[in-house]
Amino acid sequence: MRVGRSKLSPPTQLGMCCLERIPSGDYGDAMKFVELPGLTRVSRLGLGTWQFGSREWGYGDSYAEGEAGRILDRALELGVTLIDTAEAYGFGRSERIVGAALAGRRDEAYVATKYFPIAPVPGLVERHGRGSAKRLEVETIDLYQVHQPNPIIPDRLVMGGMRSLQDAGVVADVGVSNYSLGRWQAAQNALGRRVLSNQVRYSLVDRSAEAELLPWARDNDQLIIAWSPLAQGFLSARYDADHRPAGTVRRANSLFLPENLRLAKPLFGVLGEVADAHEATPAQVALAWLLHQPNVLVIPGASTVEQLERNVQAADLELATEEVGALRAAAEAFHPVGGLTAIPQMVTNWRAG
Repeated sequence: MRVGRSKLSPPTQLGMCCLERIPSGDYGDAMKFVELPGLTRVSRLGLGTWQFGSREWGYGDSYAEGEAGRILDRALELGVTLIDTAEAYGFGRSERIVGAALAGRRDEAYVATKYFPIAPVPGLVERHGRGSAKRLEVETIDLYQVHQPNPIIPDRLVMGGMRSLQDAGVVADVGVSNYSLGRWQAAQNALGRRVLSNQVRYSLVDRSAEAELLPWARDNDQLIIAWSPLAQGFLSARYDADHRPAGTVRRANSLFLPENLRLAKPLFGVLGEVADAHEATPAQVALAWLLHQPNVLVIPGASTVEQLERNVQAADLELATEEVGALRAAAEAFHPVGGLTAIPQMVTNWRAG
């Protein structure tokens, strides 16, 4: 995979104890792009739009009807071409918001959306794909992804529908989301063509994609799209045990339990140290760490135009090898409470509101 990029800050040359300060780049000069055979120019840092029109984030109608459109406009201005949405986000409302914002600017975006497989019914994939294209107001969806693997729906059925959509020009590339390596390979065999990408949870605090998925993507000129690259804001290092986030989505995330926020202090400390060295924020450093990994795209969300702009600056942030290693070591030393062990605390946390 070749990575094209514009003006970048030089990497630091010193160790973790005395890193020189490096200012972030200017807006518009920061974006990096991935180039793969047969693929349109795609920004390595994209925009996730789960929060557009989805009430569980708690942003409200005023956000969906105003700020969301301004965020999309600004994203395109800053060179963000990858816009990721799904039919499940706000029951299609996110797709409609994206479609309205792209009016007159379609050629500036690489539009990705997702199909949620709900029943093994012939023709369902095609109907949903055409429905998404209509809501997005596009003739062709650049990347149409299977949102989740469904154990009762065989990939041959889903991929048959995807192939029909490709043949009809409704879909350009096909991807999957939350697939194991074995199922990703099976989906590709069923499609009979490249399944370009696998969109999975990937961040400093969730690196399971590195075991099998990322090596295979690198070896085969395919992509990992990292959703929740900031672990729903956890890696912004803005929260602690006494100041936890509101909102349904984050309240359901065990990372935000008081105990885990206390355990994360060393990791937050390293994020802060690297951020200070670059005159950046911990969130920008966490995104830059992911962008350091080949064949990885990231799709952070944004609640404001200002947050989007900060995310984009992360594409201009070059981390030294020592910094990358220090961040990985700090992340590997972080062992949050999770799974069944976290359930009693989660229930208490939920009741506390």
